[in-house]
Amino acid sequence: MEIILERNLVRVRTDFETIAAPWMQAYIQLHVKNALFLPSAMLIFSTTKYAKERELFMRQLCSYYAMTHGYSESFYLKSILKYSEKPIKIELNSPCEHECVGIELYAYDATTVDVSLYAPNAFVMAYLTAQLEGYIDAVSESSIRVTLRDEKAKVRFERFMNKRHVLHFQLQYQYDSLFMQRLYNEYFDETLEHNEIDTMIQHYTVLECHIGASQDALKQSYKKLARVYHPDRVHCENNEMVHRYTQKFQLLQEAYTALRIMR
Repeated sequence: MEIILERNLVRVRTDFETIAAPWMQAYIQLHVKNALFLPSAMLIFSTTKYAKERELFMRQLCSYYAMTHGYSESFYLKSILKYSEKPIKIELNSPCEHECVGIELYAYDATTVDVSLYAPNAFVMAYLTAQLEGYIDAVSESSIRVTLRDEKAKVRFERFMNKRHVLHFQLQYQYDSLFMQRLYNEYFDETLEHNEIDTMIQHYTVLECHIGASQDALKQSYKKLARVYHPDRVHCENNEMVHRYTQKFQLLQEAYTALRIMR
C-alpha cells in the first residue's frame, strides 16, 4: 500500500486483498452513492455527514499502513488528519486484479426490467442501487426491479449498462436475445448479435444520446462534444491530457460514423 498526500487529494494505492478487507469495504459502501467511479479507482469526497466515519477510516488506514511498513503510526496519523476535508482516491495498483460479477438482465416489456446478481455481493448491490435510484420498484438481497417510464430513465439505464468496471469488480451483464427487442422493440431485432448490441449501446453512450435518438440529435450532440474534446483545445497541456482528449475525440468520430451508417 502507498498513501500519497497531494495538494488537493489523499491518494491510496493498494491491492485487491486490502480493498476487500472489512474495514475498507465498510467505508467504501458508506459512500457508494456519492462517489465517482473511475477505471480501477474510486474518488470519495469529504462530507460533514460522515465526518466521524472518515476519521475512523483514516485511523484504520494509518494503523494498517504503519503495521505493514514498520513505520510510526502516530507520525502518519498526524499528517493525514490535516487532510480531513480533502477527497480520498482509492486506486487498485494492479489493474489486472478484477473479480468478475455476473449480472442477469431480464426485460418483461419496454418499461420493466429485473437486474439480478448470480451470487450475493453487498458492495455491487449497493452500487447498483445507487446507480438506479429513483427507478426502483422492488429490491432484495441480490436483485432489483426497475421501471423505465420515460426517455430520461432509459438514458440512465443505458449509462448503467455501459459501466463495466467498478473499482476491483468487473461487471458482466448477461441477457437473452429478446431483452433488447422487448426494451427497444423499434430499434433492435433478433438478427443482431450480443456484441453488436453492446457496441451500439456504447456508441449512443459516447455521444450522450438515448438509444434511437434522431439523426439531428446525434449530429447536434456530436458537434457539441467534438468542440469540447478536440485535441487542439489542450495542445499546450501535458502529453497525458492531449492523449485523453485525442482518444475521446476518436471515440466520438467512430460512434457518430457508425450510427449514421446503421440508421
